[in-house]
Amino acid sequence: MTHWNEKRRILITCARGTPGILSGELQALRLPVRAMQETALETEGSLADTVRLNLSLRTAQRILYLLDAFPAGQAQDLYRRLVKLPWERFIAADGYLSVTSSVKTDAVNDTRFANVKTKDAIVDRIREKQGRRPDSGPGRQGAVVHLHWEGDRCEVWLDTSGEPLSRRGYRKIPLEAPMQETLAAAVVLATGWDGTVPLVNPMCGSGTLAIEGALIALGRAPGILRQNFGFMHILGFDRPAFERQRDLLKKAARRKGDGRIVATDIRPEAVEAARQNARTAGVEHLIEFGACDFRDTAVPGGDGVVILNPEYGERMGDAAKLGEIYKAIGDFFKSRCMGYRGYIFTGNLDLAKRVGLRTKRRIPFYNGPIECRLLEYELYRGSRKDSAGG
Repeated sequence: MTHWNEKRRILITCARGTPGILSGELQALRLPVRAMQETALETEGSLADTVRLNLSLRTAQRILYLLDAFPAGQAQDLYRRLVKLPWERFIAADGYLSVTSSVKTDAVNDTRFANVKTKDAIVDRIREKQGRRPDSGPGRQGAVVHLHWEGDRCEVWLDTSGEPLSRRGYRKIPLEAPMQETLAAAVVLATGWDGTVPLVNPMCGSGTLAIEGALIALGRAPGILRQNFGFMHILGFDRPAFERQRDLLKKAARRKGDGRIVATDIRPEAVEAARQNARTAGVEHLIEFGACDFRDTAVPGGDGVVILNPEYGERMGDAAKLGEIYKAIGDFFKSRCMGYRGYIFTGNLDLAKRVGLRTKRRIPFYNGPIECRLLEYELYRGSRKDSAGG
């Protein structure tokens, strides 16, 4: 159908702190960055382009395709405009629809009311044109429409992702407080690691950092394991073309360099969960897993990157006890990781002071609502006065 090739605004949402990294990904796909926001980038393209974006972007959360933008001072304005849109071109009368929204307007004081108005307009239009209406509900397993209503301006988008893109499909055993896959990919990319030197990840938990690192080393598109996307439920979706595109992306994956990936955790159950997740992702053969205290992690010689994501007392653990762990991380860096670039991802900068090494960079990130930093330490070989203290 021709509407699949119609170019419109595309909004790509991401976590706070990651638009710069996402911008690099978008440019690598040869799509323009039209605007950058705190939690999103804007580009231009077709519904067909959204398929490639959903499959290929590592740090994106959702890919939204604009259907309409208009002023609306009250709920009836919203309904009147939406019921005129040709929804029958996009959503099947026998399909399934869910509506999500971001609402900051005096016109309504309950997001659920805006969702219902939007849903009513869509199903009323389809029923008028097709004689029946799609089912609707909160699940995102079918077509997803997103309403953004701020002040007196509305934007209505097709959410071509459906479920957030952080749900890659490989993490069957998440353990507690896991790092989202999209954030883990952003952290690895922020280190500049490209697969040519070792990547060491003590305290690996369910293995997300190591697995995302392996996917980066392979150049493998992160979305190829997913079985369901929002775009699959938009009328005109060409499944054979999608399967061909996915096969091409699978074949394009190649190992970049021969840098080893080492992932350890003190808990055997965490290591087993990480191993199973890596097996599901198809990268188990690239990761050397081990159950041990982080201080006993076997660090390959030469240059490399070492990343730890220790607890930071926000959601679990005791900050007082964690201070000793952060001090021990500093000792581990100095005694076992010389010649590496060391990184600690944390939401507690007071604890980070216990590391006892001077940071080279402090890269801001957000883990959900928690403001975090990726702290970089250059771990010089031999003694260097300015590598300690501060």
